Amino acid sequence: MTAATAEARALEDAARPGWQARLALRVERRGEKSVLAHCEHCGPLRVQKALYPEGPQVCHAIVLHPPGGVAGGDTLEISLVAAAGAHVLLTTPGAGKWYRSGGRQARQSLSIEVGEDALVELLPQETIVFDGAEAQLETRVELAAGGVFCGWEILCLGRTAAGESFSHGLIELATRIERQGRPLWIERGQLRGGSPWLDAAAGLAGRPVSGTLLLAGKTVDADWLAACRALPAADGVLTGVTALPELLVARCLAPGAELARAWLSAVWQRLRPAALGRQAVSPRIWST
Repeated sequence: MTAATAEARALEDAARPGWQARLALRVERRGEKSVLAHCEHCGPLRVQKALYPEGPQVCHAIVLHPPGGVAGGDTLEISLVAAAGAHVLLTTPGAGKWYRSGGRQARQSLSIEVGEDALVELLPQETIVFDGAEAQLETRVELAAGGVFCGWEILCLGRTAAGESFSHGLIELATRIERQGRPLWIERGQLRGGSPWLDAAAGLAGRPVSGTLLLAGKTVDADWLAACRALPAADGVLTGVTALPELLVARCLAPGAELARAWLSAVWQRLRPAALGRQAVSPRIWST
């Protein structure tokens, strides 16, 4: 790319207004069924319909982002309320993409309210952060009495299949989980492109993919912890599982997104029957 072409592209990126999108969902328990009672959107965020691949008790919903990726200046706001006794599983149809931003920050905020004895599972497919992206991702979860949250995040730095690394750009991450105002988990971090920390043994150890699964709202049984720690991982994948008060944390570092997702899926499949009382049924969209 010539200097003139790069400058022209930067000016074009700066002039683009960016998508401002919002999605608000509410799932309620009505009899034996979890019903998508409210679905309001503005801009390019959608849920087309509720799905019930494992019966009426669990509402599956697929969040669609028609542009296919997030660019500089875009803002995505998603809120989910699971009312008392409801069970909802939220996923995505494919990998999320955060494009090179031209120096402008893109932002996604996710707010989840889990009502009394409600269950929320947040299992999006991986997030691919292109080289040069400026991204801010924020997740906040509020648990009522008896509410349980299980969610994962798989972050891929650069398009590894194309040989791309994360040499410049910035990702800001913030996750907060509370039980009736009492913090169970607070984590903030920055990933700066080209930082030595990406290759350091105390950092990402040269792995471009990181994954975290959080199970919040349950006292962690010693058998659950042992079963998750005993799960095998593919060559090159580093894993760790930790128990905290009302919280299980499973993390991995991997050379590829598929390897990270395979291990996190195995953790979820072990935890779901024990902690959530249901056999693991993978969303059909994962197989398409």
